[in-house]
Amino acid sequence: MTEPKKRLLLVDASSYLYRAFHALPEFRSPAGEPTGAILGVINMLRKLKQDFPSDYIACVFDPKGKTFRDEIYPEYKATRQAMPEELARQIEPLHEVIRALGWPLVVVDGVEADDVIGTLVTHAQAAHGWDSVISTGDKDLTQLVTDRVLWVNTMAVPMEKLDPAGVKAKFGVPPGKIVDYLALMGDAVDNVPGVDKVGPKTACKLIDQYGSLEGVIAHADEVKGVVGENLRKVKEWLPTGRRLLTVKTDVELPFELESLVDRGPDNAKLASLYERFGFRTLRDAILKNEDAPEHGNAPAPGRAEGKPRHDTRNFALLASHAPASEVTPFVATRRYETVLDEPALDRWVGKLMAAAIACFDTETTSLDPMSAELVGLSFSATPGEAAYIPLTHRYAGAPQQLSVDLVLARLRPWLEDAARLKVGQNAKYDRHVLANHGVAVRGVAHDTLLQSYVLESHQRHDMDALAARYLGASGLIQYADVAGKGASQIPFDQVDVQRATDYSAEDADVTLQLHGALWPRIERDAKLRRIYSDIEIPVAGVLLAMERNGVLIDTALLARQSQELGQKMLELERRAHELAGGPFNLASPKQLCEVLFDRLKLRVVKKTPTGSPSVDEEVLEKLAEDHPICATLLEHRGIAKLKGTYTDKLPRMVHAKTGRVHTNYAQAVAVTGRLASNDPNLQNIPVRTAEGRRIREAFVAPAGSRIVSADYSQVELRIMAHLSGDKGLMDAFAKGEDVHRHTAAEVFDTPLEQVTSEQRRYAKVINFGLIYGMSAYGLASNLAIERAAAQSYMEKYFSRYPGVAAYMERTRAEARERGYVETVFGRRLWLPDIGSSNMARRQGAERQAINAPMQGTAADLIKMAMIAVQGWIEEEGLAAKLVMQVHDELVLEVPEAELDRVKPGVEKLMTGVAKLDVPLVVEAGVGANWEEAH
Repeated sequence: MTEPKKRLLLVDASSYLYRAFHALPEFRSPAGEPTGAILGVINMLRKLKQDFPSDYIACVFDPKGKTFRDEIYPEYKATRQAMPEELARQIEPLHEVIRALGWPLVVVDGVEADDVIGTLVTHAQAAHGWDSVISTGDKDLTQLVTDRVLWVNTMAVPMEKLDPAGVKAKFGVPPGKIVDYLALMGDAVDNVPGVDKVGPKTACKLIDQYGSLEGVIAHADEVKGVVGENLRKVKEWLPTGRRLLTVKTDVELPFELESLVDRGPDNAKLASLYERFGFRTLRDAILKNEDAPEHGNAPAPGRAEGKPRHDTRNFALLASHAPASEVTPFVATRRYETVLDEPALDRWVGKLMAAAIACFDTETTSLDPMSAELVGLSFSATPGEAAYIPLTHRYAGAPQQLSVDLVLARLRPWLEDAARLKVGQNAKYDRHVLANHGVAVRGVAHDTLLQSYVLESHQRHDMDALAARYLGASGLIQYADVAGKGASQIPFDQVDVQRATDYSAEDADVTLQLHGALWPRIERDAKLRRIYSDIEIPVAGVLLAMERNGVLIDTALLARQSQELGQKMLELERRAHELAGGPFNLASPKQLCEVLFDRLKLRVVKKTPTGSPSVDEEVLEKLAEDHPICATLLEHRGIAKLKGTYTDKLPRMVHAKTGRVHTNYAQAVAVTGRLASNDPNLQNIPVRTAEGRRIREAFVAPAGSRIVSADYSQVELRIMAHLSGDKGLMDAFAKGEDVHRHTAAEVFDTPLEQVTSEQRRYAKVINFGLIYGMSAYGLASNLAIERAAAQSYMEKYFSRYPGVAAYMERTRAEARERGYVETVFGRRLWLPDIGSSNMARRQGAERQAINAPMQGTAADLIKMAMIAVQGWIEEEGLAAKLVMQVHDELVLEVPEAELDRVKPGVEKLMTGVAKLDVPLVVEAGVGANWEEAH
């Protein structure tokens, strides 16, 4: 009887270690150890053993120190950067894990991992007739591929497997010519020079023409053009380069091949290590005896062999605080239908009406939600199934499509029924588009963008990233795949209907499946469920209404302001020229450097990455102490920004149909939960200058209405008092005292009634600076005082408010232990750098840990206020409308007849949305414009 053929599985572990380190976020153990690379390699090894069950296995690492290649060429690998400290700290613990997993670990002094692998696969084939699998991402090792040696890259998606034919197809040369190919191109990673200007195509062409590297060298004089010139310059070097790139296959190894047997897992050791690293899901699987399929040869009890496994090949799966083992398998049946007739439409309407929840998505003519028109609609009610309804594809030869009016009439009962639950990815945009066509979508119970944001606000929330993280799905169809990109991009209504179906139906299908993966994670956590269901989902509807309301602006006033700002810029330019002793271009960094540092001999504060003196705003602020020209330049820049960003631009952004400006409020951008306004950004209008405040005068109410502005007063300081429980702060707020005056009295040992305006100003900087984690140096810089004085103020502050100091220390410790902090209402704010060994990054994360709960709680409060105010307006049938949200302020447009109800009603609602240990205070004003209402 013939003995079954055996297989050797070798892992180029050094290659995978680096790739895992750079692919994953900075995971930390409970003790603060970096663990991202360890987790990545563990999952790769477990998956590899599933895919390639083998008799003999090994993880091969590079040794420390020099090898024979350094003797041949001292510059070999000289350009490689030193191993990052965060990675170096993971080497020894990773070795422990690999051994505990049962993998023989091979490191041979003076011999690179490539040469060890080359020797082992050659010996396995020649001496035993075994097959071998090399797991790596290093193309150099494709030179070892034969009919018995397979090269695999498990981190490619889909997994890349190269046999001899595969090598030829990928590189254009067979395995036996790979070294010649690499020698001609050179290897920048290992600092092995090749022929300048020779890339893959040219290298293949030369080898095809002359047969080998030796042939190319022999015929170097025949090669024409710049390639020939460059080839002749280095032809003496090329044999040495080839030798450096050739993997040795005859290394003397200090062990026998037969010793590389799978030793099986040491589950006790693994459980201990996983506990240490915080890999709780991996630990729990061992303790429940669920890890046998990955670590042994028999299925675990009760687990069917045929059960689909989660694909951990894509490292994006691990870039999440949800363990890879929680990835929900992607249903990839892709039964996608193009709906072109009424019977098919009616069938899909029936499916949607019968579904417990279904996904909807739109394809449109524009990214601007207020002007976008429908090109098509897609739906999914069952994982793996979806439909696309093309509506206005207009290319030559496009199939006959159903009319927009017909389709929306049939779908309206489902779209507008609040009881028919719907899910989307950034559904606010799709609701805008349908509203443009007169359809008010109701029943949007879920949004996968917001689900991801609530779970991990610091991560990416686009569909591709979510599909990789939570479904193990990759290779999704991109917009550029169907519409092209750059100058060659076509509008979606020109996309082939079948390609549009593949793309759009997949979006709906993936979104529905993402909801199935994300919602259970939120649902089982009461705090996250509250943030998602009670705040984020309802506020999305409020934002939709606010964005559609828009805000009226006085374009004539802005035009006059723009002219005045232009005149002021000319005056400042003339003044700068006088101070400089001659004309120059204020917008030219080069000319500015010549004026400041060559002509006026001012000190160089800092330099740009290119080595030139910097003239940024921070530098000019410092140099303003040395020369008045710098203050003039700063003022000119500020005026130019106002003119370009607001007075010139805002009138061009007025919507043709509504006559209003419609900003977009991005809900899933700021990690703290704050909304971000864009196109235009209404939250960054400067209010510290008279010119900036005047711009707010152009935001007006229509005839018969007024602007009402309602602003939370000192809300973050009140939140700090609540969180810290500091008696001094709480008493000040409870008594309704001016908290800055109170702080000044404490810090300067002055009776409250004798506090000066200058002392109050100092106290205000101290109050806000310290809750933002400002250092003594930063405080000194802000107040323009000596650092020792700033340090003294800080010490007095914390001695007067010991609860604040205790809160800060407690919060830092909790953040280090958990990796996140929380708002008062349970929003989770992740801090990936809280355990970093890089002091600057760690200290930055500690400052975030202190401030994020305050900023995040303030964000929660204003969103809760928006929900309450909009709900009240709708319930009371008022004509008042929310038109803007800026920081801690709500801006409404209110008919004069409703002012007496709306102003006190809004104040009451905003102060009553939550109960803190200190009172919430709202200051509301009324005016003909936004500035007047302040």
